[in-house]
Amino acid sequence: MGAHPPVCNFGWKARDFDLAATDGRRYRLADVSGANGLLVMFICNHCPYVKAIRERLIRDCVELKALGVNAVAISANDPDDYPEDSFQNMQRIARDFKFPFPYLFDETQEVAHAFEAVCTPDFFGFNRDLELQYRGRLDASKTAPVANARRDLFEAMKAIAETGLGPAEQIPSIGCSIKWKR
Repeated sequence: MGAHPPVCNFGWKARDFDLAATDGRRYRLADVSGANGLLVMFICNHCPYVKAIRERLIRDCVELKALGVNAVAISANDPDDYPEDSFQNMQRIARDFKFPFPYLFDETQEVAHAFEAVCTPDFFGFNRDLELQYRGRLDASKTAPVANARRDLFEAMKAIAETGLGPAEQIPSIGCSIKWKR
């Protein structure tokens, strides 16, 4: 059974972080914020929901970057219980799929807790003032792509880039629960 995040808490301010990335660097919130917004994505390597949308997510992030919206991905899963989500495997996935965004490891899970992330994928769409405007799904896909699905995430982030505001109606993402440490 998939986990669902809560509805969007409009205006909630993004929390700062300082995390190691698969590219060997460390990133803070200011390093990844875009001129017109920021998409913070909690993902992982093993989740079938993430695997099902990975290519479309990459496509959307490339197109959003052209609109001044940056993206960052964070994995907070416990690699002791889920070895596929280890930092080494994160590096391999980021390289193999040519992630156009930093892929960060939240080893202590503090950032996931600060964002109140609940599942993978969990999307947080912020405007240029880093106020939350979207907490919804990528599209109608679950563990298999849906043909010609409306690009919910892309359309919302495009509107946020242009107006600073997300859509009033949002459909929550669905995914595997974050694998918290015991």
